Amino acid sequence: MHDTSAQAVHHAPTSFIRKHVFSLDHKVIGKQYYGLALVAVVIGMVLSWLMRIHLGWTNFAIPGLHWLSATGAPGDVMTPEYYLQLMTMHATIMVFFVLTTAPFAAFGNYFLPIQVGAEDMPFPRFNMMSFWVTCTAFLVLISSFFVGDGPTLGGWTQYAPLSAVGAVAGPGQGTGVVLWATSIAIFCIGQLLGSLNFITTTLDMRTKGMSLWRLPVSTWGWFITSIMGLTAFAVLMPACILLILDHVAGTSFFVPSNSVLNDQLQPHSGGSTLLWQHLFWFFGHPEVYIAIVPGMGIVSHVLITNMRRPMLSHRTLIYSFGALAVLSYMVYGHHMFVSGMNPVSSLAFSFPTLIITIPSTIVVLIWLGSLYGCKLRINAACLFSLGFISMFITGGVSGFFLAQPSVDILVHATYFVVGHFHMVMGVAAMFGIFAGTYFWFPKMYGRMMSETLGKIHFWLTFVGAYCIFMPFHYLGLAGNVRRYQAFVDDYLQPLIPLHRFITIAALVTGAAQLIFIFNFFYSRYKGAVAPLNPWEATSLEWSTPSSPPPFDNFGGKLPTVYHDPYQYGVEGSSGDYVMQDSPEQIQSVRDEA
Repeated sequence: MHDTSAQAVHHAPTSFIRKHVFSLDHKVIGKQYYGLALVAVVIGMVLSWLMRIHLGWTNFAIPGLHWLSATGAPGDVMTPEYYLQLMTMHATIMVFFVLTTAPFAAFGNYFLPIQVGAEDMPFPRFNMMSFWVTCTAFLVLISSFFVGDGPTLGGWTQYAPLSAVGAVAGPGQGTGVVLWATSIAIFCIGQLLGSLNFITTTLDMRTKGMSLWRLPVSTWGWFITSIMGLTAFAVLMPACILLILDHVAGTSFFVPSNSVLNDQLQPHSGGSTLLWQHLFWFFGHPEVYIAIVPGMGIVSHVLITNMRRPMLSHRTLIYSFGALAVLSYMVYGHHMFVSGMNPVSSLAFSFPTLIITIPSTIVVLIWLGSLYGCKLRINAACLFSLGFISMFITGGVSGFFLAQPSVDILVHATYFVVGHFHMVMGVAAMFGIFAGTYFWFPKMYGRMMSETLGKIHFWLTFVGAYCIFMPFHYLGLAGNVRRYQAFVDDYLQPLIPLHRFITIAALVTGAAQLIFIFNFFYSRYKGAVAPLNPWEATSLEWSTPSSPPPFDNFGGKLPTVYHDPYQYGVEGSSGDYVMQDSPEQIQSVRDEA
């Protein structure tokens, strides 16, 4: 734990620029990350609308689309290549700038220091740099819409050799790939800076009495995720640099010799296409848990507050988070079952892929067992937490099938996999973001969001998500290959009505997010003034003297922690709950098993 004399590493800002733009305050940086994620998710959602409209009605002229790309949408009708370019940008934006940025960087930046009882993070300038580096990465990625022949069409995985040989491979495979790789390399730098801050804050900046086992589950989620990020992004960044060098420096890291594209012999030799897959997926599978573990922590934190009792086992939950982090590095090869790997290697990756379901199952069982018999407070944050569990279970079940090489080889390139990862990674993580937003909005902005609008938002989103992504599994089993932009084969014709149903569901569900956006911005300025602790929660973020918290979080006096984070229903206490920094003598209610 820290020495209190080392806390004040910078002073309160006196200028607008230092306070709101290049801020050193972790709370402002957290809001900046959230704003970036909000912009990114709107762009990503619009791109998904464009793709879904094209899939449902292939020759439909989308008004104004030619403004985005005259060559990609002549006469406002999307070309096959432009469909793949939009798909690539949608996936990249959502995975990196939404699912990684919001639950980890945004909420973690804002609340991790407060939950450990610190005034700020130990490296505030690194923290400021992490956001602006990430923002730069986003702008570089978006710029690919406006250069040359547009963004890359290689998917968010950018498989070599097509991504490494340049413009000869097709539209967007020249400058588009360089911009994509540059953006992701810059993004990795930002995440590495943020992860260093998170780890140091958790280990060295805890206030008096705050042992590791007294950290809230949400803090454990951010801490474990930062460790994963420190190792995973450190692999992806050099991989992107090598990809850039293949384009601009004539190297051959990912291009084998005697490659012929468009009847042109490529001037490369000695590279390996599988090297890119190994490097990418060594990052790619931990990335799934980088997106989902913060959501697990947020959802657990929200549920405990609304259950009014601790989880069945606080420590087992955290051990399971740690097991997911460790095992996530051992299963990356299951993404490569179709790469021609040795059957023995397939078995070696299949086994830990099944093993990793064990900690996930333990987490789910702890959630369900803790919910059983409780008097749950139903609010928007709680509903989205329950929705997270539902999506995580539903999406996770299909993972059992994909863990088997013999099954995965059949469905790997189909919509079955798309449905799986959208539910277990995409939608579940989004529900975690929504849960955190509704729960912490009063602390971040000092006002309450509308619960009525929040509940309407939940039900439309929950039903809509199932209408969109559950049919994907059927499409995959029917042989619908992913990344097809039109369904001209005879066996695909009967699936077009289902695609149109999915498109309508996607448009309605996307429109439902406008309710959230209205609720967010209206409540920000016109919402009811929030009490200091509207949810009667116990962790330190609800002990700050104001909402939002002051510059130094605790008004110049660091709290002292006396209790475990979740003391609800304590016998002999003066109320239904006891705050972590309350000196009241009580008998702890948490199961230490």
